[in-house]
Amino acid sequence: MITTANRLQTVQEYYFSRKLKEVAQMLQEGKPVINLGIGSPDLAPDASIVDAIVESMTHEKAHQYQSYQGLPELRQGMKAFYQKWYEVALDPSTEILPLMGSKEGIMHISMAFLNPGDEVLVPNPGYPTYASVTHLVEAKSVFYDLLPENNWEPDFERLERSDLSKVKLMWIGYPHMPTGAKGSKALFEKLVAFARKHHIILVNDNPYSFVLNDSPQSILSVPGAKEVALELNSLSKTFNMAGWRIGMVCGNAKFIEAILKVKSNMDSGMFYGIQKGAVVALALPDKWFIQLNKIYENRRKLVFKLADKLGCTYDKKAVGMFVWAKLPEGQDSEVFIDKVLHEKNIFITPGTIFGSNGSGFIRFSLCSNEQQLEEAIDRIKLSLDLKIAL
Repeated sequence: MITTANRLQTVQEYYFSRKLKEVAQMLQEGKPVINLGIGSPDLAPDASIVDAIVESMTHEKAHQYQSYQGLPELRQGMKAFYQKWYEVALDPSTEILPLMGSKEGIMHISMAFLNPGDEVLVPNPGYPTYASVTHLVEAKSVFYDLLPENNWEPDFERLERSDLSKVKLMWIGYPHMPTGAKGSKALFEKLVAFARKHHIILVNDNPYSFVLNDSPQSILSVPGAKEVALELNSLSKTFNMAGWRIGMVCGNAKFIEAILKVKSNMDSGMFYGIQKGAVVALALPDKWFIQLNKIYENRRKLVFKLADKLGCTYDKKAVGMFVWAKLPEGQDSEVFIDKVLHEKNIFITPGTIFGSNGSGFIRFSLCSNEQQLEEAIDRIKLSLDLKIAL
Protein backbone atom coordinates (compact mmCIF):
# COMPACT_ATOMS: atom_id res chain seq x y z
CA MET A 1 0.00 0.00 0.00
CA ILE A 2 1.41 3.41 -1.02
CA THR A 3 1.02 6.13 1.59
CA THR A 4 1.56 9.87 1.44
CA ALA A 5 4.42 11.65 3.20
CA ASN A 6 3.97 12.20 6.93
CA ARG A 7 4.21 15.95 6.38
CA LEU A 8 0.81 15.94 4.69
CA GLN A 9 -0.75 14.90 7.99
CA THR A 10 0.21 18.31 9.40
CA VAL A 11 -1.77 20.37 6.87
CA GLN A 12 -5.13 20.45 5.14
CA GLU A 13 -6.05 21.52 1.64
CA TYR A 14 -6.01 25.33 1.50
CA TYR A 15 -9.34 26.76 2.63
CA PHE A 16 -10.01 28.66 -0.59
CA SER A 17 -9.14 25.60 -2.66
CA ARG A 18 -11.89 23.70 -0.85
CA LYS A 19 -14.46 26.47 -0.54
CA LEU A 20 -14.19 27.68 -4.12
CA LYS A 21 -15.09 24.16 -5.27
CA GLU A 22 -18.36 24.58 -3.37
CA VAL A 23 -18.90 28.03 -4.90
CA ALA A 24 -18.12 26.66 -8.38
CA GLN A 25 -20.69 23.88 -7.87
CA MET A 26 -23.31 26.42 -6.84
CA LEU A 27 -22.59 28.49 -9.95
CA GLN A 28 -22.82 25.37 -12.09
CA GLU A 29 -26.26 24.76 -10.59
CA GLY A 30 -27.28 28.21 -11.75
CA LYS A 31 -27.07 29.99 -8.40
CA PRO A 32 -25.92 33.62 -8.82
CA VAL A 33 -23.11 33.61 -6.27
CA ILE A 34 -21.33 36.92 -5.67
CA ASN A 35 -17.77 36.18 -4.56
CA LEU A 36 -16.59 38.60 -1.88
CA GLY A 37 -14.23 36.05 -0.40
CA ILE A 38 -10.95 35.97 -2.27
CA GLY A 39 -8.54 38.84 -2.97
CA SER A 40 -7.99 38.19 -6.66
CA PRO A 41 -8.05 41.53 -8.50
CA ASP A 42 -10.78 41.65 -11.15
CA LEU A 43 -9.31 44.78 -12.74
CA ALA A 44 -6.91 44.67 -15.69
CA PRO A 45 -3.23 45.63 -15.66
CA ASP A 46 -2.36 48.88 -17.39
CA ALA A 47 -2.47 48.55 -21.20
CA SER A 48 1.22 49.34 -21.43
CA ILE A 49 2.02 46.21 -19.41
CA VAL A 50 -0.01 44.01 -21.73
CA ASP A 51 1.60 45.66 -24.76
CA ALA A 52 5.04 44.87 -23.36
CA ILE A 53 4.30 41.18 -22.97
CA VAL A 54 2.75 40.99 -26.46
CA GLU A 55 5.78 42.70 -28.02
CA SER A 56 8.14 40.36 -26.16
CA MET A 57 6.68 37.26 -27.81
CA THR A 58 8.77 37.71 -30.96
CA HIS A 59 12.05 38.16 -29.10
CA GLU A 60 14.55 35.42 -29.93
CA LYS A 61 14.98 34.52 -26.23
CA ALA A 62 11.28 34.67 -25.31
CA HIS A 63 10.74 30.89 -25.30
CA GLN A 64 14.02 29.82 -23.73
CA TYR A 65 14.82 29.03 -20.12
CA GLN A 66 15.43 32.22 -18.18
CA SER A 67 17.89 33.18 -15.46
CA TYR A 68 17.06 31.97 -11.96
CA GLN A 69 17.73 35.54 -10.79
CA GLY A 70 15.50 37.17 -13.40
CA LEU A 71 16.39 39.62 -16.14
CA PRO A 72 18.91 42.31 -15.11
CA GLU A 73 16.43 45.00 -16.19
CA LEU A 74 13.78 43.46 -13.94
CA ARG A 75 16.04 43.61 -10.91
CA GLN A 76 16.96 47.18 -11.85
CA GLY A 77 13.25 47.98 -12.04
CA MET A 78 12.70 46.51 -8.59
CA LYS A 79 15.63 48.51 -7.26
CA ALA A 80 14.21 51.74 -8.70
CA PHE A 81 10.74 50.90 -7.35
CA TYR A 82 12.06 50.44 -3.80
CA GLN A 83 14.13 53.60 -4.02
CA LYS A 84 11.25 55.74 -5.31
CA TRP A 85 8.41 54.52 -3.13
CA TYR A 86 10.10 53.27 0.05
CA GLU A 87 13.37 55.25 0.02
CA VAL A 88 15.26 51.98 0.35
CA ALA A 89 18.55 51.44 -1.49
CA LEU A 90 19.07 47.87 -2.69
CA ASP A 91 21.85 46.19 -4.64
CA PRO A 92 20.05 44.58 -7.61
CA SER A 93 22.72 41.87 -7.89
CA THR A 94 22.74 40.65 -4.30
CA GLU A 95 19.76 42.04 -2.38
CA ILE A 96 16.85 41.36 -4.77
CA LEU A 97 15.52 38.02 -5.99
CA PRO A 98 12.48 37.92 -8.32
CA LEU A 99 9.94 35.24 -7.45
CA MET A 100 6.97 33.54 -9.07
CA GLY A 101 4.71 35.35 -6.62
CA SER A 102 5.47 36.11 -2.98
CA LYS A 103 3.64 32.96 -1.84
CA GLU A 104 6.44 30.97 -3.46
CA GLY A 105 8.84 32.97 -1.34
CA ILE A 106 7.25 31.77 1.89
CA MET A 107 8.18 28.21 1.00
CA HIS A 108 11.66 29.11 -0.28
CA ILE A 109 12.50 31.12 2.85
CA SER A 110 11.24 28.34 5.11
CA MET A 111 13.24 25.68 3.25
CA ALA A 112 16.35 27.83 3.30
CA PHE A 113 16.41 28.50 7.04
CA LEU A 114 14.25 26.09 9.03
CA ASN A 115 15.25 22.70 10.38
CA PRO A 116 12.91 20.17 11.99
CA GLY A 117 12.12 21.39 15.49
CA ASP A 118 12.94 25.04 14.86
CA GLU A 119 10.24 27.39 16.09
CA VAL A 120 8.55 30.12 14.06
CA LEU A 121 6.56 33.09 15.36
CA VAL A 122 3.32 33.20 13.37
CA PRO A 123 0.71 35.99 13.71
CA ASN A 124 -2.79 35.15 14.96
CA PRO A 125 -4.71 36.26 12.94
CA GLY A 126 -2.53 36.03 9.87
CA TYR A 127 -2.05 34.50 6.45
CA PRO A 128 -2.65 30.72 6.86
CA THR A 129 0.25 29.81 4.56
CA TYR A 130 2.81 30.87 7.20
CA ALA A 131 1.74 28.06 9.51
CA SER A 132 1.10 25.44 6.84
CA VAL A 133 4.51 25.90 5.23
CA THR A 134 6.15 25.85 8.68
CA HIS A 135 4.55 22.47 9.30
CA LEU A 136 5.49 21.14 5.85
CA VAL A 137 9.17 21.74 6.61
CA GLU A 138 8.69 20.07 10.02
CA ALA A 139 9.26 23.20 12.07
CA LYS A 140 6.89 24.34 14.84
CA SER A 141 4.48 27.28 14.69
CA VAL A 142 4.37 29.42 17.82
CA PHE A 143 1.41 31.75 17.45
CA TYR A 144 1.60 35.27 18.82
CA ASP A 145 -1.57 37.26 19.43
CA LEU A 146 -2.66 40.28 17.45
CA LEU A 147 -5.64 41.90 19.17
CA PRO A 148 -7.91 44.82 18.30
CA GLU A 149 -7.21 46.59 21.58
CA ASN A 150 -3.52 46.69 20.56
CA ASN A 151 -4.34 47.85 17.01
CA TRP A 152 -3.50 44.34 15.74
CA GLU A 153 0.17 44.79 16.64
CA PRO A 154 2.39 42.41 18.63
CA ASP A 155 2.51 42.63 22.42
CA PHE A 156 6.27 42.92 22.86
CA GLU A 157 6.18 42.63 26.65
CA ARG A 158 4.38 39.32 26.36
CA LEU A 159 6.78 38.12 23.66
CA GLU A 160 9.76 38.98 25.84
CA ARG A 161 8.32 36.85 28.66
CA SER A 162 8.05 33.79 26.41
CA ASP A 163 10.74 31.20 25.69
CA LEU A 164 12.39 32.35 22.47
CA SER A 165 15.40 30.03 22.63
CA LYS A 166 14.25 27.88 19.68
CA VAL A 167 12.69 30.66 17.59
CA LYS A 168 14.54 31.16 14.32
CA LEU A 169 12.08 33.13 12.19
CA MET A 170 9.17 35.55 12.66
CA TRP A 171 6.45 36.30 10.13
CA ILE A 172 4.88 39.74 10.05
CA GLY A 173 2.88 41.58 7.40
CA TYR A 174 2.02 45.28 7.45
CA PRO A 175 -0.27 46.55 6.09
CA HIS A 176 -1.79 43.56 7.82
CA MET A 177 -3.90 40.91 6.18
CA PRO A 178 -6.70 40.25 7.11
CA THR A 179 -7.29 43.16 9.52
CA GLY A 180 -6.04 46.09 7.43
CA ALA A 181 -3.92 47.47 10.30
CA LYS A 182 -1.53 49.91 8.69
CA GLY A 183 1.55 49.51 10.85
CA SER A 184 4.06 52.33 11.35
CA LYS A 185 7.73 53.20 11.26
CA ALA A 186 7.74 52.99 15.06
CA LEU A 187 6.35 49.45 14.93
CA PHE A 188 8.96 48.41 12.39
CA GLU A 189 11.70 49.84 14.60
CA LYS A 190 10.44 47.79 17.56
CA LEU A 191 10.29 44.65 15.42
CA VAL A 192 13.82 45.11 14.09
CA ALA A 193 15.17 45.74 17.61
CA PHE A 194 13.35 42.63 18.86
CA ALA A 195 14.73 40.48 16.04
CA ARG A 196 18.28 41.75 16.50
CA LYS A 197 18.15 41.17 20.25
CA HIS A 198 17.00 37.57 19.87
CA HIS A 199 18.83 36.69 16.63
CA ILE A 200 15.60 36.02 14.74
CA ILE A 201 15.09 36.33 10.98
CA LEU A 202 12.25 38.81 10.49
CA VAL A 203 10.16 38.51 7.31
CA ASN A 204 7.69 41.24 6.37
CA ASP A 205 5.08 40.15 3.84
CA ASN A 206 4.21 43.40 2.07
CA PRO A 207 1.85 42.94 -0.93
CA TYR A 208 -0.82 45.46 0.18
CA SER A 209 1.22 48.61 0.79
CA PHE A 210 -0.28 50.57 -2.14
CA VAL A 211 -3.96 49.62 -1.80
CA LEU A 212 -5.96 52.42 -0.14
CA ASN A 213 -2.79 53.50 1.62
CA ASP A 214 -1.27 56.94 1.10
CA SER A 215 2.05 56.14 2.80
CA PRO A 216 3.66 52.88 1.59
CA GLN A 217 6.33 51.57 3.95
CA SER A 218 9.07 48.97 3.90
CA ILE A 219 10.65 47.45 6.96
CA LEU A 220 13.99 47.71 5.12
CA SER A 221 13.86 51.49 5.62
CA VAL A 222 14.61 50.98 9.33
CA PRO A 223 18.32 51.36 10.21
CA GLY A 224 19.82 47.94 10.93
CA ALA A 225 16.96 46.06 9.31
CA LYS A 226 19.14 44.44 6.68
CA GLU A 227 21.03 42.62 9.42
CA VAL A 228 17.98 40.53 10.27
CA ALA A 229 15.14 41.28 7.85
CA LEU A 230 13.73 40.16 4.55
CA GLU A 231 10.74 41.61 2.76
CA LEU A 232 8.39 39.86 0.38
CA ASN A 233 6.56 41.98 -2.15
CA SER A 234 4.29 41.30 -5.09
CA LEU A 235 2.89 42.79 -8.28
CA SER A 236 -0.36 40.85 -7.79
CA LYS A 237 -2.37 43.47 -5.92
CA THR A 238 -0.38 46.58 -6.78
CA PHE A 239 -0.62 46.15 -10.54
CA ASN A 240 -3.52 43.66 -11.00
CA MET A 241 -1.15 40.89 -12.05
CA ALA A 242 -2.16 38.11 -9.63
CA GLY A 243 -2.33 35.38 -12.26
CA TRP A 244 0.98 36.42 -13.79
CA ARG A 245 2.77 35.16 -10.65
CA ILE A 246 5.53 37.66 -10.10
CA GLY A 247 6.95 39.03 -6.89
CA MET A 248 10.24 39.52 -5.11
CA VAL A 249 12.17 39.01 -1.92
CA CYS A 250 14.56 41.76 -0.84
CA GLY A 251 17.04 42.27 1.97
CA ASN A 252 20.16 40.76 3.51
CA ALA A 253 22.49 39.56 0.73
CA LYS A 254 23.50 36.35 2.54
CA PHE A 255 19.84 35.53 3.14
CA ILE A 256 19.09 36.09 -0.54
CA GLU A 257 21.98 33.82 -1.51
CA ALA A 258 20.54 31.05 0.67
CA ILE A 259 17.05 31.45 -0.81
CA LEU A 260 18.51 31.29 -4.33
CA LYS A 261 20.01 27.89 -3.51
CA VAL A 262 16.49 26.61 -2.89
CA LYS A 263 14.80 28.43 -5.76
CA SER A 264 17.37 27.38 -8.37
CA ASN A 265 16.63 23.75 -7.56
CA MET A 266 12.86 24.20 -7.90
CA ASP A 267 12.23 26.13 -11.14
CA SER A 268 13.92 27.15 -14.36
CA GLY A 269 13.25 30.87 -14.40
CA MET A 270 10.23 33.05 -15.03
CA PHE A 271 8.66 33.45 -18.50
CA TYR A 272 10.47 36.19 -20.40
CA GLY A 273 7.33 38.10 -21.40
CA ILE A 274 6.01 38.34 -17.86
CA GLN A 275 9.33 39.78 -16.74
CA LYS A 276 9.21 42.39 -19.51
CA GLY A 277 5.66 43.32 -18.51
CA ALA A 278 6.78 43.63 -14.89
CA VAL A 279 9.54 46.06 -15.86
CA VAL A 280 6.89 48.36 -17.35
CA ALA A 281 4.57 47.95 -14.35
CA LEU A 282 7.23 48.89 -11.82
CA ALA A 283 7.86 52.17 -13.65
CA LEU A 284 4.21 53.30 -13.83
CA PRO A 285 3.62 56.88 -12.61
CA ASP A 286 1.68 58.02 -9.54
CA LYS A 287 -1.46 58.36 -11.66
CA TRP A 288 -1.81 54.57 -11.76
CA PHE A 289 -2.19 54.30 -7.99
CA ILE A 290 -4.52 57.30 -7.78
CA GLN A 291 -6.89 55.82 -10.36
CA LEU A 292 -6.77 52.35 -8.85
CA ASN A 293 -7.45 53.57 -5.34
CA LYS A 294 -10.37 55.67 -6.52
CA ILE A 295 -12.04 52.48 -7.70
CA TYR A 296 -11.28 50.66 -4.46
CA GLU A 297 -12.47 53.62 -2.40
CA ASN A 298 -15.88 53.56 -4.12
CA ARG A 299 -16.11 49.81 -3.65
CA ARG A 300 -15.16 50.06 0.01
CA LYS A 301 -17.99 52.53 0.65
CA LEU A 302 -20.43 49.94 -0.71
CA VAL A 303 -18.86 47.17 1.39
CA PHE A 304 -19.28 49.37 4.45
CA LYS A 305 -23.00 49.60 3.59
CA LEU A 306 -23.18 45.83 3.22
CA ALA A 307 -21.41 45.35 6.56
CA ASP A 308 -23.87 47.76 8.16
CA LYS A 309 -26.79 45.73 6.85
CA LEU A 310 -25.25 42.62 8.38
CA GLY A 311 -24.95 44.38 11.73
CA CYS A 312 -21.13 44.40 11.66
CA THR A 313 -18.66 46.96 12.96
CA TYR A 314 -15.37 47.85 11.27
CA ASP A 315 -12.45 50.29 11.21
CA LYS A 316 -12.86 52.91 8.47
CA LYS A 317 -9.15 53.79 8.75
CA ALA A 318 -7.93 50.30 7.85
CA VAL A 319 -6.08 49.90 4.55
CA GLY A 320 -5.59 47.17 1.98
CA MET A 321 -7.82 45.11 -0.27
CA PHE A 322 -10.26 43.87 2.36
CA VAL A 323 -12.72 45.04 4.98
CA TRP A 324 -12.31 43.21 8.29
CA ALA A 325 -15.58 43.32 10.17
CA LYS A 326 -16.73 42.18 13.61
CA LEU A 327 -19.98 40.26 13.71
CA PRO A 328 -22.73 41.01 16.21
CA GLU A 329 -21.95 39.49 19.62
CA GLY A 330 -22.46 35.75 19.81
CA GLN A 331 -22.25 35.00 16.09
CA ASP A 332 -20.10 32.14 14.83
CA SER A 333 -18.06 33.21 11.79
CA GLU A 334 -18.29 29.98 9.81
CA VAL A 335 -21.96 29.37 10.57
CA PHE A 336 -22.71 32.96 9.60
CA ILE A 337 -20.91 32.92 6.25
CA ASP A 338 -22.45 29.57 5.30
CA LYS A 339 -25.90 30.92 6.05
CA VAL A 340 -25.26 34.01 3.93
CA LEU A 341 -23.76 31.85 1.15
CA HIS A 342 -26.62 29.38 0.94
CA GLU A 343 -29.51 31.75 1.64
CA LYS A 344 -28.25 34.91 -0.09
CA ASN A 345 -25.71 33.49 -2.59
CA ILE A 346 -22.95 35.74 -1.26
CA PHE A 347 -19.55 34.29 -0.37
CA ILE A 348 -17.68 36.03 2.46
CA THR A 349 -14.56 34.74 4.22
CA PRO A 350 -14.85 33.64 7.87
CA GLY A 351 -12.23 35.19 10.15
CA THR A 352 -11.47 31.83 11.74
CA ILE A 353 -9.38 30.66 8.78
CA PHE A 354 -6.77 33.26 9.83
CA GLY A 355 -6.50 31.93 13.37
CA SER A 356 -8.41 31.75 16.64
CA ASN A 357 -8.29 35.54 17.04
CA GLY A 358 -10.38 35.76 13.89
CA SER A 359 -13.32 34.21 15.71
CA GLY A 360 -16.34 36.51 15.51
CA PHE A 361 -14.96 38.34 12.46
CA ILE A 362 -15.55 38.10 8.71
CA ARG A 363 -13.55 39.47 5.79
CA PHE A 364 -14.94 41.13 2.66
CA SER A 365 -12.84 41.38 -0.52
CA LEU A 366 -12.93 44.54 -2.64
CA CYS A 367 -12.39 42.52 -5.83
CA SER A 368 -15.97 42.75 -7.11
CA ASN A 369 -17.40 45.59 -9.14
CA GLU A 370 -19.89 48.17 -7.92
CA GLN A 371 -22.82 46.53 -9.67
CA GLN A 372 -22.15 43.23 -7.87
CA LEU A 373 -21.77 45.02 -4.55
CA GLU A 374 -25.04 46.88 -5.05
CA GLU A 375 -26.70 43.55 -5.83
CA ALA A 376 -25.23 42.03 -2.64
CA ILE A 377 -26.61 44.94 -0.60
CA ASP A 378 -30.04 44.44 -2.16
CA ARG A 379 -30.02 40.75 -1.21
CA ILE A 380 -29.31 41.44 2.44
CA LYS A 381 -31.93 42.75 4.79
CA LEU A 382 -31.19 43.33 8.45
CA SER A 383 -33.86 40.92 9.59
CA LEU A 384 -34.34 37.95 11.83
CA ASP A 385 -33.36 35.48 9.11
CA LEU A 386 -29.71 36.48 9.65
CA LYS A 387 -29.84 36.37 13.43
CA ILE A 388 -28.19 33.02 14.01
CA ALA A 389 -28.75 31.39 17.38
CA LEU A 390 -25.72 29.54 18.74
